[in-house]
Amino acid sequence: MKTYLFTSESVSEGHPDKVADQISDAVLDEFLARDPKSKVACETLVTTGQVVVAGEVKSNAYVDLMDVTRQVIRSIGYDRSELKFDGEACGVFSALHEQSADINRGVEREDAEAQGAGDQGMMFGYACDETPDYMPLTLDLSHRLLRELADIRREAEHMTWEKRGRVFTYLRPDSKSQVTVEYDENNRPLRVDTIVISTQHDEFIKPADDTSEAQAEADRAMQARIEKDVREILIPRVKAQLPAEVADLITDFKLLVNPTGKFVIGGPHGDTGLTGRKIIVDTYGGRGAHGGGAFSGKDPSKVDRSAAYAARHIAKNLVAAGIAREVLVQVAYAIGCAQPVSLCVNTYGTSRIDMTDSEIADIVKAMPCFDMTPYAIEKRFDLRQPIYRETASYGHLGRQPRKVIKHFHSRYEPDFTKEVELFTWEKLDAVDAVKKAFGL
Repeated sequence: MKTYLFTSESVSEGHPDKVADQISDAVLDEFLARDPKSKVACETLVTTGQVVVAGEVKSNAYVDLMDVTRQVIRSIGYDRSELKFDGEACGVFSALHEQSADINRGVEREDAEAQGAGDQGMMFGYACDETPDYMPLTLDLSHRLLRELADIRREAEHMTWEKRGRVFTYLRPDSKSQVTVEYDENNRPLRVDTIVISTQHDEFIKPADDTSEAQAEADRAMQARIEKDVREILIPRVKAQLPAEVADLITDFKLLVNPTGKFVIGGPHGDTGLTGRKIIVDTYGGRGAHGGGAFSGKDPSKVDRSAAYAARHIAKNLVAAGIAREVLVQVAYAIGCAQPVSLCVNTYGTSRIDMTDSEIADIVKAMPCFDMTPYAIEKRFDLRQPIYRETASYGHLGRQPRKVIKHFHSRYEPDFTKEVELFTWEKLDAVDAVKKAFGL
């Protein structure tokens, strides 16, 4: 039997690029919470002790940019000076300005339903039946490892001193994961081959003296302790969350933990972060395809974001309805035009019905529940709500829809709360319509 290995990675909320994404999406949420018609394109750069927020905005709302930025940084865990990036002390520079009138004229219309796409480009949505959330197994596991690692870090912060010695007590916010899975010739996962975890940590074992040998010995001891905790605490906790058939794939695997031997310097101090640099982490981990446009910091008039979510919704509902085991949907737009210039479907030869991919695409295009005009997408998924901060780490796709109460604070306006629904594009609410349209 021929087999092959495939790998995906994830990065934590404390990774510098993800810090930038979260700031951009938090700024977007603040504008949408106060003025749902806001047009926002927000880019963030983070580095040692400094944040730069730039971009274009058209809104009737006022947002306390400095306060929002600091709140995000503190909530991630950058809250002390020794990390060289502290939410209380870092500089925040704003370079937001008015949206271009030439762009705005292509988007807004007197008839809202005629709203044009905010830019040209192609977007992709993908789904497969490898996991219960219709995501590639390699990426699903990569995300789960880091979400659990972040949960452990926050648990340790709130433990009593007596209990802290029993779990990870040294974790810092920056971390990365990578999972390699072996697949058979039918693209079915056989086993997890390799797990890589790189996590930033305190220098929790000090060298016996000032010699390089003593430092090297202390570094080896720290690495050994972290690897032991990953193997004995982190991975079992993740396996406990998985269906039995998936957990059984994680048995005899190679584990690499902090392969350089030490990871104390991290976050924006170790590496400059920029909005939109983790688009493969944000989507499908290298499976399917990606059109190139980033998501974070963009309001839903930017089809880079909204149409990618809508294409995922189509692909997921097609797979869930039994049309195919694997589906890729591509949609493309011209700036200022409401109707897509193209929509195609690729089932990779896994179709379970007697139709070509082009025939499947023709039916999809005719289904009212899959209207791909920008206005229809915004309405269908209620995208003009402050729902984006939560998308900016651990993936925009494959998440569970849920309602939450969000609190908004400003030094200049009264505080208020708002109930919103997150990840609406992940709903399997079109399965019945798909089955009916395809005669299933």
